[in-house]
Amino acid sequence: MSSDSAIIDSALVGEGKPFRDIFAKGKVRDVYLLDSSALLFIATDRISAYDVILSNGIPQKGSLLTSLSAFWFAYLSRQIPGLKTHLISIGLPPSVRDQLEANRAEQLSQRSMVVRKLEMFPLESIVRGYITGSAWKEYQTSGTVHGISIRPGMKESERFDQAIWTPSTKAEVGDKDENISPAQAAALVGKGYAAKIEKLSLQLYETAHAYALERGIIIADTKFEFAKDENGEVVVADEVLTPDSSRFWPLDKYEPGRSQESYDKQYLRDWLTKSGLKGKDGVNMPEEIVEGTRRRYEDVSRLLT
Repeated sequence: MSSDSAIIDSALVGEGKPFRDIFAKGKVRDVYLLDSSALLFIATDRISAYDVILSNGIPQKGSLLTSLSAFWFAYLSRQIPGLKTHLISIGLPPSVRDQLEANRAEQLSQRSMVVRKLEMFPLESIVRGYITGSAWKEYQTSGTVHGISIRPGMKESERFDQAIWTPSTKAEVGDKDENISPAQAAALVGKGYAAKIEKLSLQLYETAHAYALERGIIIADTKFEFAKDENGEVVVADEVLTPDSSRFWPLDKYEPGRSQESYDKQYLRDWLTKSGLKGKDGVNMPEEIVEGTRRRYEDVSRLLT
């Protein structure tokens, strides 16, 4: 399936189509309003890096992200009693499927989730189990991560004594996310909600980290998003623990003191940086980078599920 989101829109939006208009367009997802309480999420093949959407996408990426998120929602719900998620069902609802050609309906169904329409918290809830990426850069400069003091003498990619919560703002498409401290997060969403989001994020991370480790995968860090339901309860939303939102390292090649091989889009980020294209618009990935990224996404999905 093409990564051009306009093809998805043409199948669903317009006169005589299931929807009059698209409800929202994220970096990698298109969202449609089913009714007053439910949304249809469709994961496209778009890919973003350094908060910029690349001109071409990764074939079947949307399907892989949807199936992996579905797996994690089910697994985590079994492991954490009382966990609330936004997921209603996987695939297209009959009301939409019946209005599409069979081939198109099947393609879209593989990348679709029906979810509850909820009020999202304006936070990206990042949990870091290992010091890498922007956290490593900040630590080298100031000995802190998101303003949190970290013990001296850590090596790149070393595991923290305990995982830390390092939130960021959630920017609109085209804008940049901004790392903030836990105190700033509390000021943004309220102390009570910030505490609940931090506690649940750490619990989700530790549960997933233990599962992945048994399958030869280190989850170095990951990003969660949360919403508030009609009762004011915190709900896990968006995607969970995918190569778009996490760093996955092969356990058998892990060695502190250097950067690590990965099963995520770090491969793409590294190419952008080396090519002098980091943060630039209009970048078209060569086929070898597309294929290398796709293969990594497929490998980690297979190993985890």
